Amino acid sequence: MFFALIFVISAWAVSVSSAQGFDMVVECMNGVLGKLIAIGTISAFIYHLLGGLRHVIMDMGHWEELQSGNASAKAVIALWIVLTVVVGVVLW
Repeated sequence: MFFALIFVISAWAVSVSSAQGFDMVVECMNGVLGKLIAIGTISAFIYHLLGGLRHVIMDMGHWEELQSGNASAKAVIALWIVLTVVVGVVLW
């Protein structure tokens, strides 16, 4: 996520600098590389969010056993993959 922020912040800075900068960012984001960066950034955020929610639930005393902890980790990974595919379809 840290490296994705480099692209996000630089695209934001260029887009607010001028109308030509905004048009350039829009053109880049409509290209293949821009879409891959967007999907990767959103995918990292989704995984981070799902992992955080899992840990909040674990802090409340659930899924702390080995078997349920492994199952919740696998569920987070499966949900992350499904949501990443959905985001990819929507953005493409």
